[in-house]
Amino acid sequence: MTEPTPDTPPAGDADRLAAVEKERDQYLALAQRTQADFENYQQRVKRDQAAERRYAVGPLALDLLSALDNLDRALAAAKEAGDKGPLAQGIGMVQSQLLDALRRHGIVRIEALGQPFDPNLHEAMLEQPTRDAAPRSVVLVLEQGYTIHDRVLRPARVAVAVAPKE
Repeated sequence: MTEPTPDTPPAGDADRLAAVEKERDQYLALAQRTQADFENYQQRVKRDQAAERRYAVGPLALDLLSALDNLDRALAAAKEAGDKGPLAQGIGMVQSQLLDALRRHGIVRIEALGQPFDPNLHEAMLEQPTRDAAPRSVVLVLEQGYTIHDRVLRPARVAVAVAPKE
């Protein structure tokens, strides 16, 4: 029987070496996949945190919109009554300041009047028979809608034009 030289392991050792190398390669692949999964996790967490920060003011803004609606109603009532005095001007200033504060945080009104009805932006509350507007266009805004950055915070509640029945 020949003695193994330092360069060549014994026959049984070669099988064990191959098995150990295979196991090593499996663990290396597992470690690489785990590292890639962890890096993907970190990126996803960063994206989620950025989105959370971007839309964090949404619930507060949604709560403030009812107060802003009441300011709109007060201004409309003042205009209808022909009131242009200091009270109507003050209400207009408060409304303007509130809209500016919301705008600084990415919250803007949805321009709906005269626009084609879009179910992604508008909520149809009623149909209005008319010949003065194109069918399926917004003829009356019952409640203003708002977006926060690229998302709808609250859809505009609108009346949609339909062709009158003959």
